[in-house]
Amino acid sequence: MLISEAYAQAAESGQAEAGWANLILLIGIFVIFWLLLIRPQARRAKEHKQMVENLQRGDEVITNGGILGLILNVSESYVVVEIAPSHEVIVLKSSVQTLLPKGTLKSIEPSKGNKQVKKSAKSAPAAMASENKATDDTPTSSDNAPDSSNEETTKSGDKN
Repeated sequence: MLISEAYAQAAESGQAEAGWANLILLIGIFVIFWLLLIRPQARRAKEHKQMVENLQRGDEVITNGGILGLILNVSESYVVVEIAPSHEVIVLKSSVQTLLPKGTLKSIEPSKGNKQVKKSAKSAPAAMASENKATDDTPTSSDNAPDSSNEETTKSGDKN
């Protein structure tokens, strides 16, 4: 009986040491998690909040939806963004993702080459339809159906 009691006492002292080691490991993981994830996210949120508070008329922005535009009016919770001449949208201030440098929108306006692509894209369905008619040699369902007039002539020919 003395040997089993000795094993039991030795196990208790080992568990106490493991408890402290687990606690230190858990604290270390939390510190690493805080340094790598929580702190940078809080810093980005603070920067975004400051950027949103400083929005003003004439700023060029990108919204969370990817829309680029020029701010025309700023209210307490909303901004009016001009996305094209005479096309305005009202968005939440918080949905403004990025403040662009002045002149960015003018530098990325569509060029004349893009307009030609748009014109050819509009005429593409008509061109494809005429091309399909010219090259379509596949039989249709009416071509595969037996011709009833041919059957009648053969039947009448058998009778004669």
